[in-house]
Amino acid sequence: MPYTVDFNTVSTVGLEPSPVAAALAGLRANEARHFKNKYGHVFTVEPASNAKTTIDWVHRILKEERDIVISSRPLEASAFQIENIRMAYVFYDNGLSINVMYTVDDPKKRAAGFKLSEGMEVPARPEPRRVAYWSGSGHASRFATRTAPGAAAAPDRAARAGWSPERDRACPAARPVARRGLPR
Repeated sequence: MPYTVDFNTVSTVGLEPSPVAAALAGLRANEARHFKNKYGHVFTVEPASNAKTTIDWVHRILKEERDIVISSRPLEASAFQIENIRMAYVFYDNGLSINVMYTVDDPKKRAAGFKLSEGMEVPARPEPRRVAYWSGSGHASRFATRTAPGAAAAPDRAARAGWSPERDRACPAARPVARRGLPR
């Protein structure tokens, strides 16, 4: 049975198995507040047993497009559309909340968001899989560390692109600013 999330009175209904249920309920209520205030949408969730299609869809996207597998048990999920944006949320027993959204006009362009509840154990960071790109900020630490499997490390790419800390300090306008997004 769907549960309408009340952001004025935060409740842990449906999230009781989580060790961080209160924090996860606050995170869920914050999402409800956002959608109510911005779009006038009432945020409802369903137990994972009733939302298998939504959960499978989110897991498939994470696995196929981001090479991420979530090992935690899903507790609740929600799927809805506002204007031309389709959204899905999944709340997990470890305190994680994942959302996937895309525009109906171009379903190939998707965004995935991850939120951690206060007090949950921070999961291990997934191995980088994208090719590095330059952020254009002028600091070596801002050179993205995402690399394709077997690719050179990000600082090596910066050096090959002609960037160095000395050169950047001497002439900030000479640093490479073109963003290179190569296929995954």
